[in-house]
Amino acid sequence: MEVILLERVGKHGQMGDIVRVRDGFARNFLLPQGRALRATKANREKFEGMKAQLEVRNLERKAEAEQIGAKLEGKSFVVLRQASDTGQLYGSVTTRDIAGLIEAGGFTVDRSQVAINAPIKTIGQHKVPIVLHPELEVAVSVIVARNAEEADRIARGEDVTARREDREVAEAAAEEFFENPEAGQAGQEEE
Repeated sequence: MEVILLERVGKHGQMGDIVRVRDGFARNFLLPQGRALRATKANREKFEGMKAQLEVRNLERKAEAEQIGAKLEGKSFVVLRQASDTGQLYGSVTTRDIAGLIEAGGFTVDRSQVAINAPIKTIGQHKVPIVLHPELEVAVSVIVARNAEEADRIARGEDVTARREDREVAEAAAEEFFENPEAGQAGQEEE
């Protein structure tokens, strides 16, 4: 289906472009959200009449998005989740969770504006792009941790999963030593 874009739409084109898109994408997304018109002769004339208004509206939206983006850029948000010792979450952090965190921080963001390809499933610090406007994207930091202390360590740049694994290896070695003290002494006598 050919449509006239009323705003910039990802990789499809700029405002005013007549592009060919899949029928379902046009019917289910572009047309209902007012992002495009069917490319008929009547709609082309209608678009030419509306073009100045659309450009002004686009500039206003972009200015608002830039103001929000200036405040939001580089902010860190903490999510506490249960996880295994290896850092694998027992659930995931989704776009809905991230949008909720950002809204709790005092910003208005829809979950469709959170641009992650897949849910976050590991502990650590993750850069998450937020699309505030088709022409403006900012990055926020989402810290996923088991508790507040661990979140602080992750924010400082420590690798909490490696330290935990090192501790486990040391504990296993100590446990083996105490269970079988002769093996530990035999190794020392040979030296």
